[in-house]
Amino acid sequence: MKFLDLARVTIRSGSGGGGAVSFRREKYIEYGGPDGGDGGKGGDVWAEAVEGLNTLIDFRYQQHFFAKNGQHGMGAQRTGRGGEDIVLKVPVGTEILEEDEETVIADLTEVGQRVLLAKGGNGGWGNLHFKSATNQAPRRANPGQEGVEREIWLRLKLIADAGLLGLPNAGKSTFLSVVSNARPKIADYPFTTLHPNLGVVGIDGREIVMADIPGLIEGASEGRGLGDTFLGHIERCAVLLHLVDGTSETLAEDYRTILGELEAYSPELSMKPRVTALNKIDALDPETLAAQRAVLEEASGGDVLLCSGVSREGVDEVLRALWRQIAAARRAEAPKEETGPWQP
Repeated sequence: MKFLDLARVTIRSGSGGGGAVSFRREKYIEYGGPDGGDGGKGGDVWAEAVEGLNTLIDFRYQQHFFAKNGQHGMGAQRTGRGGEDIVLKVPVGTEILEEDEETVIADLTEVGQRVLLAKGGNGGWGNLHFKSATNQAPRRANPGQEGVEREIWLRLKLIADAGLLGLPNAGKSTFLSVVSNARPKIADYPFTTLHPNLGVVGIDGREIVMADIPGLIEGASEGRGLGDTFLGHIERCAVLLHLVDGTSETLAEDYRTILGELEAYSPELSMKPRVTALNKIDALDPETLAAQRAVLEEASGGDVLLCSGVSREGVDEVLRALWRQIAAARRAEAPKEETGPWQP
């Protein structure tokens, strides 16, 4: 299945049916009077977050969603049938934006969340509603209200606890494949990963959802390489794991490149908790490893963990460091229990 995280769709709610102008005509009924029914309501357009979807690919092949119109009213006080609603089923984590791609209509982050995108028009009144003592035979009825048509954007941001960051070939996909059942493409050339991958990681009986996005290069915020298109998928993460290639001859520059691209994309994203790890330590001798670690610690101004996705050395320590940050974020977001008045 292809990955698609941005789609533009046109939606339109149904128009209401018109009211009927009708008079009761039955044998032996001398004064029948008006009996025109109301028009039916037009269908609504909803969006709902559902399980089992992780891409917006369905909206590449269908971009127009039009709800049914309500039926017109009929004689004998019969109300027209309402139009059927349309529900856009989207993955959890989908943002719904106005046509300007900036104004957020809704952010569906939980299964079952629904939002009304376009309300159907009300049906018009039949002439029965206009009967009065001075107008006993009204010959007027209301038309139904028009439906609402609008263009919206759907933008998917994956739901993950931790996000992987790094330059191309930093070993992100290898790390994800080792710690989870995810099977991203792995090769010895840059930009092997072309779209985000998700994996469920287990550590000490706990589970972490981890996202791997395509590698960033200098100038990604200006569109170089694959650009910063996929950075939105780690905006929801509680912590970022920054993997740095231990075999690189420009460790400090590599580290600062990623930070610069994060700041250019979003200052808030650059301020997220980060765990920095020196990867590929299986390819370094002890002396070189110590020197590389010292360089990276000086550049980052904090502790640097050591790991190797190939040999799994240090992987558990990295996962435990991630879990500590995730657990702290969950505690901060958990609603505090309200305590009632003291009672003896």
